[in-house]
Amino acid sequence: MPAPLFPIDRAPSLAPWRAGVMAAETWASALATIALRQQLWLTQPPTSLPLLDENQRMVTEKWEAGVELAAVWHETWVDACTGRLPCWWESSQRILHPLHRRTMANSRRLTARPPRRS
Repeated sequence: MPAPLFPIDRAPSLAPWRAGVMAAETWASALATIALRQQLWLTQPPTSLPLLDENQRMVTEKWEAGVELAAVWHETWVDACTGRLPCWWESSQRILHPLHRRTMANSRRLTARPPRRS
């Protein structure tokens, strides 16, 4: 039997809402991170240590997030192909989780303390 379009029970009825909130939080924190990094690029000299460290961290984090996202996406795809298809709100939360976790952490880290000038 295919999964229902929306949850029928009361307990998971907020699950689609949570998936939407997770997507909105990911989007908003990604925009905040982009703005904070642009501010860093505009206010720091190109050879400053904080800027170079942040650039290196950004590239490494994007690579790690891509690998982690590919693994989760593959696992979800295999589940769908083998008949263990989760509901769309469960699979979307599972796929968004690595991105959500990383973008929220970046946004928190970049707003916690201003980078020092060198």
